[in-house]
Amino acid sequence: MEQITTVGIDLAKNIFQVHAIDAAGRVVLQKAFRRPQLAAFFQKLPACLIGLEACSSAHHWGRLLTQFGREVRLIPPAYVKPYVRRQKKDVADAAAICEAVTRPSMRFVPVKTEEQQAALMLHRARSLLMSQRTALICALRGHMAELGLTAPREVRNFRPLLEVLIDEADDSLPALARAALRPLANQLTTMGNRIAELDRQLLAWHRANPVSQRLATIPGVGPVTASALAATVADPAMFASGREFSAFLGLVPKQSSSGGKVKLGGISKMGDRYLRHLLVSGAAALLSHAKTRRGPLDIWAKTLVEKNKPIKLVAVALANKMVRIAWALMIRGETFRLTTHAA
Repeated sequence: MEQITTVGIDLAKNIFQVHAIDAAGRVVLQKAFRRPQLAAFFQKLPACLIGLEACSSAHHWGRLLTQFGREVRLIPPAYVKPYVRRQKKDVADAAAICEAVTRPSMRFVPVKTEEQQAALMLHRARSLLMSQRTALICALRGHMAELGLTAPREVRNFRPLLEVLIDEADDSLPALARAALRPLANQLTTMGNRIAELDRQLLAWHRANPVSQRLATIPGVGPVTASALAATVADPAMFASGREFSAFLGLVPKQSSSGGKVKLGGISKMGDRYLRHLLVSGAAALLSHAKTRRGPLDIWAKTLVEKNKPIKLVAVALANKMVRIAWALMIRGETFRLTTHAA
């Protein structure tokens, strides 16, 4: 045990594969541990470097092993894959993690705090409930359309159909159809109340977090997007520039360059899909009001629109710029300063 300097752990639900090497790179230990045995093993182990794949439970183990005085580094799974030899199995994965964690050019994921993970759980739960609410509305809209009852799209226009469904005196809907659809309507109402409660909790977390409040000063970034950014990015200094942060979120063009010829395609769509969705949606909302606003972002976006650029392309470009501004605010600890440009 005294020879171990680097450890790679392939995390799982119950069985954890451990691969350990010494200072010369020789394999010292290859063993599978059950969940209760893993913590006890590392408590007895001397100080060493531990590599983990950044997965759902990695942050918990990162915090626990750090408490034992170990140096823990989380590696994105995509960066571990090139080090896997031959076939996919737990032993090979643990060896690949152990090899990848020692590379000087490797990029790592900061270990999140419990508070940050809890805030992200609010976001994930809210996103799930909103998708379920959309599914319920689509189901009710489709069933009622079969009976000739329709309404314009968007959630706010669904209220008249819901009133028809609830009103017992309304004979435009057969009694049997009303009995079939009423449970869906009740579930829709409950879903709306739960989403509203999560929104209140997210707003409270946003108001208590100074980083989130600074990010909310950026045009197009509201409390939901700001709190998601503040909870996701534990250490903005891990990115050398705003462009690196934008590339992390998949908002930069995908490259296919060779021989000095640069070929750029659409955005890479790598990284956190939820964050990217929030940012592009916020940019699209900002773009829809750009005609009446005179901020620097609005002027820049209107210039692109006047050049006949597609609206969706401009929205993504605006989201890219918002991300770079967000990185600068997190690094410098400042708020967004609105300046006016000459026409």
